[in-house]
Amino acid sequence: MKNKIFFIVAASILSLFLSYNIMAQEKTYFDSPFGVGGGFIASWTFPNIQPVNDQLKAFGTPELGKSGYFSSGGAGFVYIGFVPGIRIGGIGFGGATTESKMSNSFERQAKLTSAFGGVSVEYTLPIVRRVGISIGLILGGGNTTLEFYRYKDSYSWDQLWSEIKDSTSTTNFGRKLSNDYFVVAPTVNIDIPFYRLVAVRLGATYAMHFGNNWKLDNEQDVYNVPTATAKGQLYLNAGIFFGFFSY
Repeated sequence: MKNKIFFIVAASILSLFLSYNIMAQEKTYFDSPFGVGGGFIASWTFPNIQPVNDQLKAFGTPELGKSGYFSSGGAGFVYIGFVPGIRIGGIGFGGATTESKMSNSFERQAKLTSAFGGVSVEYTLPIVRRVGISIGLILGGGNTTLEFYRYKDSYSWDQLWSEIKDSTSTTNFGRKLSNDYFVVAPTVNIDIPFYRLVAVRLGATYAMHFGNNWKLDNEQDVYNVPTATAKGQLYLNAGIFFGFFSY
């Protein structure tokens, strides 16, 4: 009987000791945010291209991106561990919007395409547990393309080459402008994990563009472009990530 009591007491003490060690290890391992993952991001994008939209009024199409447009892409990150709360990763996405209008028997079309990608560095605030609230910065590069077209009808092969040989024989035209630039983008994100393997993200990013080196069609330089043209974009983001997340 004494042996049984001793065995029960010893087993209880051992069980408590193991439980304490496990809890202590969990506290040590996850005392600060930890995780690694990647996933899909969808974004509603608001461009800052007012100088372009001012010209489109005379061209005859509605303003580009006035109500925003859809962008998509992907991102990934990992907490580096030796600096609590810091995670590094990468992100990249882009999208396009088109406006067109029939005027004076001509179809007029304007199109904006924009994309950027870079390296992200973020800090997850320790004030909230089970949810990751992070602020950070994205450093990278991007491209914005503007296209403008005016045309009447479909083309035949011979008509196409006739216009190429003699541009005065047509009133149709097309122009394509592009600009490559450096991007600095402050960002804030809220990551909500489910069962530590899936996380939903809500966030906002403002991509500031540094570079005003516009090219026309076959890489011809365009001078005196207003610096406010495509100077930045606001992204309102939502996404789903897969990996391991502990906040």
